[in-house]
Amino acid sequence: MWERLDDIERRYEALGAELAKPEVASDPVRIRELGKEHAELEEVVTSYRAYRDALEQAKEARSLARGERDAEMHDFLRAEERSAAGRAAELEARLEELLAPKDPNDDRNVVLEIRAGTGGQEAALFAGDLFEMYRRYAERKQWKAEVLSSSPSDVGGFREVALELRGDRAYSRLKHESGVHRVQRIPVTESGGRIHTSTATVAVMAEAKDVDVRIDPNDLVIDVFRSSGPGGQSVNTTDSAVRVTHKPSGIVISVQEERSQRQNKEKAMRYLRARLLRRAQEEQQRVEAADRKAQVGSGDRSERIRTYNFPQNRVTDHRVNLSVHDLPAVLAGAFDPFVEALTERERRERVEGGNGGRAGPRRDDEPPPQTAGFD
Repeated sequence: MWERLDDIERRYEALGAELAKPEVASDPVRIRELGKEHAELEEVVTSYRAYRDALEQAKEARSLARGERDAEMHDFLRAEERSAAGRAAELEARLEELLAPKDPNDDRNVVLEIRAGTGGQEAALFAGDLFEMYRRYAERKQWKAEVLSSSPSDVGGFREVALELRGDRAYSRLKHESGVHRVQRIPVTESGGRIHTSTATVAVMAEAKDVDVRIDPNDLVIDVFRSSGPGGQSVNTTDSAVRVTHKPSGIVISVQEERSQRQNKEKAMRYLRARLLRRAQEEQQRVEAADRKAQVGSGDRSERIRTYNFPQNRVTDHRVNLSVHDLPAVLAGAFDPFVEALTERERRERVEGGNGGRAGPRRDDEPPPQTAGFD
């Protein structure tokens, strides 16, 4: 780890020198590329330098304390040593996080696919609740939300719906939403007041670019038809809806959200690329026995990742054992506590997966383990 950090610091300094050159300042493309890399390395270098400073301060205080005969000053110096060693330990942990492998999809936009699971009409209504929850979350983050495809239920909600969210690090914020979401509440159609349990599944797919997924036009069958609403009633008198079938995978995408056939086709292709990218990533994960998979399960009640309990006004994420007792706020898009907890869990797993929780050997000039070890 330390050699890598030294290399990063040298690269950071070289980039700074390059950015100061007049010929670079006159080249907008070059200065943008160098500036981006320089900015990406800045936090690592700043933390590494602060870490070295803290180690030096601890070493100096320890050295002075050894020769200090005044008891009060000796205690003061030992306290200074412990404080500096504590800062060094915190900075080391931060450096491990910064150097841990990052998810290459974190900066991408996402396609959210929500499907009603177990529970009939109530499951479709719950799928609609989740759709609104994510749409409102996007509003809070000032992201752009666009429905790619939907199949409304006759009683409200959706049998399935695909929502594209475009914004800063959208995938990094929402990737842990994949899985089965369970709701416990009294349906409006329940006259006996009994609590029902229903589910909906969520799949989070990173936005796919043309370079990620190459689609041969000969592999596509494109059909057009008239848009229809719940119950099959016609809502458009022109053949604007589009159905795209990808023959090699068998994936079928139907889009009728727009009045323009061209716009519906563009949406269908974006949705198809995201589905194909997810399929390729899932296959790679299976081959590599990855810990995290994008699959969302069958929709069975026992496969839940999160429970929305209306009678108790509680939302619980079972992966991090976190509960929030304000269900209306969560459904209004205020579920960042879950996002933060799941992101922190991912960080820990990445660090621990790299080197047993340790990023490298302790330096010779570090304080002893009892003062600089992990909490």
